[in-house]
Amino acid sequence: MQQLSKHPNLKEINAYKRKLNWGEVPAIYHMVASSVGEVDGILSHGFDSAYKQILNPNNWNLSLLDGERLPTGETVVNRKPQIALRHTYNQMGYELHCFPIALNEKVNRTLVKSPHCPFKEWHPETMRMLFRINSLPSFLFFTHENGDDADVALVKYAYITVSRLIKILEEKFDIIEMRGYSIVEFYKEVDVRVRGSSSGYSEITSGLIETPDDSADI
Repeated sequence: MQQLSKHPNLKEINAYKRKLNWGEVPAIYHMVASSVGEVDGILSHGFDSAYKQILNPNNWNLSLLDGERLPTGETVVNRKPQIALRHTYNQMGYELHCFPIALNEKVNRTLVKSPHCPFKEWHPETMRMLFRINSLPSFLFFTHENGDDADVALVKYAYITVSRLIKILEEKFDIIEMRGYSIVEFYKEVDVRVRGSSSGYSEITSGLIETPDDSADI
């Protein structure tokens, strides 16, 4: 059977998965692959997202950032907006959370027209979670225990996709803090725990999977 290329795209990984499984794709794989595909095209999708919202300079506080909007429509700033990022794993999946910095503190509440917030408006209920990969923690555990080459390739592709989007944020923002496990670090932590325990998924991921209340914390 033909192997994957060194740097396969998502379409190639999905096709390879179907070959390995005689056309049948497990539901959890399909869910994760579909979600990764949505995140992969987040900047090209027509619909709005929190990730696209924070990149839109029309919502930036130009007074705080010592910036201006040029006649060409371009926005330039002398100080990048400051934010903090957090990798979050919960029952829904993997999420990248964002917190603006105001007066050297992470903000987790609504701010509108605050002179200290880098955004004109910040609504955490719709803007904090930049994107989500559904069911990723369960899939990482499944891949570690029973995954084939296509599953491993999908995990790597998810990591690359998230890293690319974080790189874009690094270019536009001053990221003063990054908390939580990256996808690769989470997978490695699961590996360490599996090797040291005969327990099931819930016990092994205890402390790694957050409750909704935990994920709202900063």
